[in-house]
Amino acid sequence: MAEISKKVLKALNDQLQMEVFSAHIYWAMSADFEAKNWPGFAQWMIAQYGEEMQHARKFYGYINERGARAEIRKIDAPTSTFETPLAAFEAAYEHEKKVSASIYKIADLAKEEGDWATVQFLQWFFAEQVEEEKSTNDVVQMLKQAAGYKGGLFMIDRQLGQRKFGG
Repeated sequence: MAEISKKVLKALNDQLQMEVFSAHIYWAMSADFEAKNWPGFAQWMIAQYGEEMQHARKFYGYINERGARAEIRKIDAPTSTFETPLAAFEAAYEHEKKVSASIYKIADLAKEEGDWATVQFLQWFFAEQVEEEKSTNDVVQMLKQAAGYKGGLFMIDRQLGQRKFGG
């Protein structure tokens, strides 16, 4: 296997950083929901935190498999309070779209560099990001439908509390 280019390595390390930051976003959202007594929303976010850390581990492992060095960098503090559950999930959905765009840019760069191993590695993330965007947007849509009905929030909270992280 050819050595990974500096450009692709930088992009992969940047994505590793983004995945860890994503986990911190969801952890902060979970803490906010816990503080506001929304245990189901908090559980959903903790499960998402676990998924994001799994994604970070995949990038870390791949970089090491290629004989390069994974960079562990400082993580900035994410936004930690949200006005409503809808605001938090809308932020999560927008963030997932940014993560998807970043992964697609890495794939484009890897193609330009002739790094087909990285293009292949990213295939899993293409499908995963479709699921990530759908799952966050599904909650956004449920919350919008429940607008003005406080009981709806409690029902959604209870439903989302069933989510577990299996990684």
